[in-house]
Amino acid sequence: MRGMRAPNSTAGLRARRWDAIILGGALPGLIAAARLGMDGQRILVVEEEGAMRQHPALREPFHLTGCGSGGILDACLRALTVPLIDRKKIEADPVAYQLVFPHARMDVGDPQATADELVCWGFAKPEEARELVRALLEAAAAERAAMLEASVVRAGGLRALARGATTPRPARHGRGLPLEVAAPSPALAPVLDAQVRALSQLSESTPPPEARARLLGSVLEGSSAFLSTAEGELRGLLRRRIQALFGEFRQVSGRFQLVVMGNAPGIAVEGSHDVWLGRVLIVNAPRSALAAALADSAGGGPSFLDGTPPTRRRARVLLRGRRSVLPEGMARRVVCVGDLRQPMEGTNVITLCVHPSPQGSDLVDLVGSSIVPEASTSAAEDQIEAAARALMPFSEGVLRREPIRAVQWDEDWPGDPAPGEGWPGDAEIRVSSRPPIYVLPRESVASLGFEGDVLLGWRAGDVIRADVA
Repeated sequence: MRGMRAPNSTAGLRARRWDAIILGGALPGLIAAARLGMDGQRILVVEEEGAMRQHPALREPFHLTGCGSGGILDACLRALTVPLIDRKKIEADPVAYQLVFPHARMDVGDPQATADELVCWGFAKPEEARELVRALLEAAAAERAAMLEASVVRAGGLRALARGATTPRPARHGRGLPLEVAAPSPALAPVLDAQVRALSQLSESTPPPEARARLLGSVLEGSSAFLSTAEGELRGLLRRRIQALFGEFRQVSGRFQLVVMGNAPGIAVEGSHDVWLGRVLIVNAPRSALAAALADSAGGGPSFLDGTPPTRRRARVLLRGRRSVLPEGMARRVVCVGDLRQPMEGTNVITLCVHPSPQGSDLVDLVGSSIVPEASTSAAEDQIEAAARALMPFSEGVLRREPIRAVQWDEDWPGDPAPGEGWPGDAEIRVSSRPPIYVLPRESVASLGFEGDVLLGWRAGDVIRADVA
C-alpha cells in the first residue's frame, strides 16, 4: 500500500496526542466518536472550517426515522446516554413527508392515512393500497432485523435495545421487496420511485430490493421525527455528547498533510508548528474529495484514498422567510416531483425541509436539495429555488436566498458505491494496521439512507474500540 509519510520537517514541531482522530464531521464519525468517548478514549474531531460554519440545517438528514421505542435512532441515542432533555427535542411527526406532484399533494406516514391518500389521489384501489401498506410494514421489519445482524453494520448492544414489543412479524415472502411493490402498477411506480430517490443517498445507482423495502416501509412505522429547535439538530445533540465525554473539535481552513510519526497517524496543518497524532486515524469524509484537498496530493497521497471522483454532487439552497409564508397544511418535509413520466433523478426529485431559524422565532429556514451532475450545479440550485417558491406563491419579497459557504473535502454526500458493491454486501472499515487507519465507507450503506449512517457509525465504534482497548 502506498502509505503516509513523516512530516517534511520535524524541526520545531509540537506533537499533540489523542486516542483517536476523526477526519470529517459527517454523522457516522460523530456516532463513532461518542461510542469511543464512552470508553474513556480521548477523541479529536477535525472538520473543515467552511463545513463547520455552515448553517446547521444544511448537513442534517432530510428524514429522521427510528425515533420511537424500539427504533434504531432511539436505541443509538439511549445507548450513547444522550441526555433526556436533548432526546425530548426529537418530536414524533405523524406525517413523514408530503409528496408533491403536478396534480397531487399526498401525505405519507401513518399507515392507514397513507393507504387512504393513495386511493384519494388515484394511485391505487382500496384493496391494493391496504395490501401495499401491510406488505411494506412486514418487509421493513424483516430488513431491520437483517440490518442489525449484517457484518457491515453489526449492532452489538443495539440489537437488544432496538427490539420493540410492537414490531410486526417478519415478512412471509422473505427478504427484499414484497410482490405488491416489486411489480407496481404504472400509476403507482413513480410514486414509489420518487420516495426511494429522496430517502436514499444514491445519485445514479438503483437501491437493491432489500434497501428499497426498508426505505419505503420505515416511514410507515410511526417513528418519523423532527427536531423542534434550531439548537437541537441531530448533529448538535451528538456534538454536545462528545464534548461532555471530553472530546474536542478543531477546524482546519487551509492545506494539510496526513502524516505518521512513530507509527502514530495524524495531521500536520500547513503553516502550523503543531502536528495532531492519534493512536488511530479515522477518515470520515469522501476519499476522493479528501485526496484532492491534501497538500501532497500531487504526489499521489496514501493509496487508501484512491478512487474515481464522483461526477455528481448535492446541490443545496437555503431560503429564509417569515413563518407566515408557509402554506397552511404544508408538511415540514416535502418531496417535489416535476414530471411523473421522467426518470426519478436530478432536479426531477427535490427535497425541501423546514427548520426553525436561529435568527428568530417568527422565521423559518428552508433547505432544498437534489443530487445532480457536477457541471450543472448552479442551474440546479436555481431550479430548486423555483420549486420551493412554486409551493409558496406569496413568497416574493418575504423569502430570500441565503449564501452557502463552499466546502472542499468535508462533504456530507458519500457518493455511489462501485458497481457490484454496497449494501447488502460487506465493507472493510480497517484499511491499515501500521499505522492504524480506518475509513468509514458511507457509500457502502448509502442505499439505506439515514439509517445506514447510524448503523455504520455504531459498527465503526465497535470495531475501533476493540482495537484500541
